Amino acid sequence: MTTVRIERASDVQRIREVNRAAFETSAEASLVDLLRERGKLVVSLVAEREGQIIGHIAFSRVYLASNAELHGLGLGPMAVIPSHQRQGIGSQLVRAGLDRCAALGTRFVVVLGHRDYYPRFGFLPASHFRLWCSWPVPEGVFMATELVLGVLASAEGLVSYEIEFNDV
Repeated sequence: MTTVRIERASDVQRIREVNRAAFETSAEASLVDLLRERGKLVVSLVAEREGQIIGHIAFSRVYLASNAELHGLGLGPMAVIPSHQRQGIGSQLVRAGLDRCAALGTRFVVVLGHRDYYPRFGFLPASHFRLWCSWPVPEGVFMATELVLGVLASAEGLVSYEIEFNDV
């Protein structure tokens, strides 16, 4: 059975290993470490099975240029070690992460990710909300979901991630 929980200080090295295993380079692992070191990980959860960490998801602040009062988070990176992928662990992490974000009062979440994966969690192309990513990305891979229904109805414009993302 897989459980999802908030990361602990003792998990840091294993989280790094999970991110390194899941991605082609160590950039995402380094990003998570840097966000943690700078106190910018708002939500950081791990998936654990039989005492082993097999997945990780991170959420950090995003900024809406047209409305600084509207608080949102960016999902990512999310990683599951290759031997445990396609078993629903990523889905568990996303659902638990969105629940945690909502419990913290987060109004909306954005993600840069697979256009066929994230819609199952309520994500729509961010252009639906008149939101744009600060990086040039293909249509449909920058997505958003409202954790408070209607909160993005009058919000439009550029969404920026924490500066640490610029080096990924």
